[in-house]
Amino acid sequence: MHLLEDKVPPETICYVSVDHPLYNGLGLEELLQLFAESNDVDLLKSRAYVFFDEIQYLQNWEVHLKSLVDSYPNLDIVASGSAAAALRLKSTESGAGRFTNFLLPPLTFQEYLMLLGLEGLIRSPKKERALYQSSDLDELNQQFLHYLNFGGYPEVIFSQRIQEDPARFIKADIIDKVLLRDLPSLYGIQDIRELNSLFTTLAFNTANEVSLEALSKGSGVAKNTIKKYIEYLDAAFLIRVVHRVDRNARHFKRANFFKVYLTNPSIRAALFSPIEEDDTAMGDLVETATFAQWFHSDAPLHYARWKHGEVDIVHLEAQQKPIWAVEIKWSDRIVDHSEELCGLTSFCATNHLEAALVTTKTRREHKIVDGIRIDFVPVSEYCYTVGKNLVGSGTMDQYHLQS
Repeated sequence: MHLLEDKVPPETICYVSVDHPLYNGLGLEELLQLFAESNDVDLLKSRAYVFFDEIQYLQNWEVHLKSLVDSYPNLDIVASGSAAAALRLKSTESGAGRFTNFLLPPLTFQEYLMLLGLEGLIRSPKKERALYQSSDLDELNQQFLHYLNFGGYPEVIFSQRIQEDPARFIKADIIDKVLLRDLPSLYGIQDIRELNSLFTTLAFNTANEVSLEALSKGSGVAKNTIKKYIEYLDAAFLIRVVHRVDRNARHFKRANFFKVYLTNPSIRAALFSPIEEDDTAMGDLVETATFAQWFHSDAPLHYARWKHGEVDIVHLEAQQKPIWAVEIKWSDRIVDHSEELCGLTSFCATNHLEAALVTTKTRREHKIVDGIRIDFVPVSEYCYTVGKNLVGSGTMDQYHLQS
């Protein structure tokens, strides 16, 4: 669309879905020649824009693409696919110096509202580094719940038919394409049933702390195999592993425990069932969604846990010093029971943080708790703000958000 708006001649724009049955057995250069002949374009002289979608279905696609890049310097080529693990592996092996990799995470809450034309629910902050707030928080929370269940994929949010049976869409485009076809063989994975079983377990327990030991005992699969499966699922961008630090923000010598988050909360809802706002899984899905907003950044996020406390999100700078801390809640109760935040305030005091942020369902307040300033903000507004700032500027240059 942007190319056409910029007056690029349509005959110089080529889109090919590589997985189409008509193109079975054809290489990228053959497809390109068909385009050039049908549009009377000289690929050696004219600038053209070429889009190869679902490129992972072409065997040795990276070799074909490398040849095109070398042979046709006037071409701007975009190769996309839903199999992140395979694309990343082959691109790294063969495309050094020629390929630039871009990872497109699932929709942020801000993008979800924008696509549905609902950003009118949000009003811009009056001061820099402030939290975006809603003019209708009840409606925003209803949209946030819908986002948790269906909001990760543009195709889903625009289709009532898919929303009525999200499991079918997820199974066809996520489970089958990424887990059950030949892509796991790239990582030496032979037993697809074991991989599928592990993914289902992790999806059900998103945002919970796990260990290789517990997963191995529960499944009867060796720890080294479990580790390989988790590495694959992370490379496939189905999950994100978040590592643990102690109260002093130090890494453990042995990383026995870690948290696993779905990169898209709607995967869990589709695999099992959509949730309601009072569902027992709501807290885990809200925490998962909050982490998902941050996948547009390279921020070194961890969680802290020790014998007497825990903090959901800790952002460490390069020297392993905490910059800010956030506790994720889907409840207003915590505002009136701030004594339950002793783990958060202890972590802040130990690491010389003057303030922290705690999310709620609807309440916005400020309190001093154990000498630490606590900003209570609705989690839907916080998620919108994180997504808006990261997608808009690519950074979150702040230790926390002022509401």
